[in-house]
Amino acid sequence: MARLKVGARLKVGILISGRGSNMRALIAACRAPNFPAEIVLVISNEPGAAGLGRAKDAGIATRVIDHRGFNKERPAFERALTAALTEAGVEFVCNAGFMRLLTDTFVSHWRDRLINIHPSLLPAFRGLDTHKRALAAGARLHGCTVHFVRVAMDEGPIIVQAAVPVLAGDDEAKLAARVLAAEHRCYPLALRLAAEKRLRVEGERCLIDGAPAQEAVLMNPPPILG
Repeated sequence: MARLKVGARLKVGILISGRGSNMRALIAACRAPNFPAEIVLVISNEPGAAGLGRAKDAGIATRVIDHRGFNKERPAFERALTAALTEAGVEFVCNAGFMRLLTDTFVSHWRDRLINIHPSLLPAFRGLDTHKRALAAGARLHGCTVHFVRVAMDEGPIIVQAAVPVLAGDDEAKLAARVLAAEHRCYPLALRLAAEKRLRVEGERCLIDGAPAQEAVLMNPPPILG
């Protein structure tokens, strides 16, 4: 990724398909004067996406690029996405509930400048229904992952992860809410690290400059004393 000018903020585009919950977390983070990124465009492939209104309310430019208007021609749809992002001066792209699979051409164009958040501790539970599957598997820990996007679904160098406990009384909704709260912390952190040029991808592993891993261990259940 090219170096930013001194004092410049990374110009970010966000792709959504729905309510834009993680988009709102990114908007809130970018409001801070010292945050090193700014959101310049939000694009939805769904005209009725609730997140569009929330972006407009925050004073952010929005576009609708409906994939249905491209007769199932994914390359043409993605060219329209890239054209809109480029026109807005976007340097970095965040998927925030964008429910379209992307081709190699798009992913290659934005390689290591395109990130996604997924509601599981990848590589576990790729795809949909992650909370249901974690409960069915009897997982004691669940969580979320921010990663660089690759062509294969829910793959790519991992940037940030957060683990949450699976509790005895959990159903999908309760577990999803706990994970979502973690997502809202992880995504702004990942964007900050990217904007501060602290991420390096070597092979298919993401290294983070100046961010040592925590040594604390989260156990579920915790050690029993006595």
